[in-house]
Amino acid sequence: MDYNWNWSIFWEHAPGESSSYLHWLITGTSWTLATTLAAFILAFLIGGLVGTLRTTTLRPVVWLCNLYTEVFRNIPLLVQMFICFFVLPELLPVSAGDYLKQDLPYPSFFSAVVALTLFTSAKLSELFKAGIESVAHGQRGAALALGLLPYQMYLQVLLPQAIRVVFPPLTSEALNTLKN
Repeated sequence: MDYNWNWSIFWEHAPGESSSYLHWLITGTSWTLATTLAAFILAFLIGGLVGTLRTTTLRPVVWLCNLYTEVFRNIPLLVQMFICFFVLPELLPVSAGDYLKQDLPYPSFFSAVVALTLFTSAKLSELFKAGIESVAHGQRGAALALGLLPYQMYLQVLLPQAIRVVFPPLTSEALNTLKN
């Protein structure tokens, strides 16, 4: 099979446009990377907080964090993006809705980042919860026996060990965020 690739198509201008197809590809790639980076950083922070709170002994907080995880993990991402872009501005007061739809620079970027953040943070909360629960139970008891407060126990004992366990699937979720 002898195929002759036409690479010059990248430098041609799109019909009715002043930019080339290569410019479109570069612009689309940069927007994709910006959306991924913004959403994953926010999802890492929110997912880490929610996943950590899911392992505490505060029942109402655990219940709310479990509800957050179940809702945003089980609603399909495309539905969440639709809701963020079309439905949410209509549910807000008129001035806030108009700001989200018209006045906000790049409203589609903003809604995509919000939806990806909520969806990915719910998945990351499962990872962080599993990572914290994978730490030997004696570590928690030893930290409490040393007189550490609960937040000190998490920051100095449990989370550093859990991050080592969570890191490989965390990179996989970063790639899933890019694909989404």
